[in-house]
Amino acid sequence: MQSGNERPSLLAQSPHRPKNGQPHLVAQTCVSTAPKAPQEKQRGSRRTKLLPNGDQTQQRNAASPVLLGFARVSKAEDQDTAPQIEALHAAGCQRVYEERVSGGRWDRPELHRLLDRLEPGNVLTVWKLDRLSRSLKDLLFILDKVEKVGAGFRSLTENIDSTTASGRMMMQMLGAFAEFERAMVRERTQAGLRSARAQGRHGGRQPKLSPQQQAEVLAMLNAGRSAADVARLFRVHRATISRVASSARL
Repeated sequence: MQSGNERPSLLAQSPHRPKNGQPHLVAQTCVSTAPKAPQEKQRGSRRTKLLPNGDQTQQRNAASPVLLGFARVSKAEDQDTAPQIEALHAAGCQRVYEERVSGGRWDRPELHRLLDRLEPGNVLTVWKLDRLSRSLKDLLFILDKVEKVGAGFRSLTENIDSTTASGRMMMQMLGAFAEFERAMVRERTQAGLRSARAQGRHGGRQPKLSPQQQAEVLAMLNAGRSAADVARLFRVHRATISRVASSARL
């Protein structure tokens, strides 16, 4: 009986002499087993090529950054974050933080929670630049915080990616424009203050008591009335009466 791993070899010839003395050939079957070691070795090498080892898997996971998305709509707008979330998931975001709040406000819990959880190598991704903030000052502050963490920034609509050379150039241009804007505001503020001082106006909060009222306060205090009574009479805080008395003594 031949097994599945056996194959017939070539027919061997053996002489046999019948009664008439003429030899003829009788077929005999010999079996031999094929070696299995080379085939198993070949299968093992093919499996090694198809399946990467643990080091290759770790290198591939380390090379792919973790994308964290942020979606926002204003309370006044009749909008939904579903289109933004769909676009962010299509871009490869593993988690999306969403909130419904105005972009001009800074007290946004979900945004702060996302910034606190950023790690080096992560990429903060938004559908559009104004979804992150509508204030250029706040936007630059957020991007500076992202850069200090060692993370990146990506905007899908404007095609801004700080992990690329062109994206970094775009971010530097935004920073330059913001610095120019701050310088212009500072110059206008200084010019306004100089003009006000030239006209006799001084900055700060207006005093609650006019010069005539301050004179009446001093007269009442000199007459022996307490600061608390005078404060109730003029409907101001007691500290205001104390400041008037202190400035008069000077």
